Amino acid sequence: MDLWDEFNMVVKMVENPDEMNEKEEDPDIYYISRTESHLHLNEWIYEFVSLECTNAKMCSPEEYGGAKCNQEVLEKLKAMEIKENGDNANAIWKGLEQFKKSPKTKKNKQ
Repeated sequence: MDLWDEFNMVVKMVENPDEMNEKEEDPDIYYISRTESHLHLNEWIYEFVSLECTNAKMCSPEEYGGAKCNQEVLEKLKAMEIKENGDNANAIWKGLEQFKKSPKTKKNKQ
């Protein structure tokens, strides 16, 4: 699987890194001790790779509805779709249907 992304981390050397890391709200800033000689990147790399990989298993269009798919879930999804598109649609959304069908307005040039 090919992955590509860029992450910027700021590592600052301070006297009290544990205290500073607890207070820091930005996850891209990390503090280490001034006496530290090595920076361990394994946890950061694992986190970055985990965020880049999708966890959802998706069927290809050819496999959709096949033996590997959960038929019960597919039936429930189809029933929900019919209910949304049918006359029993939630009354809250009825007034908003006009916006789905209307063409996009052009922006005024300045």
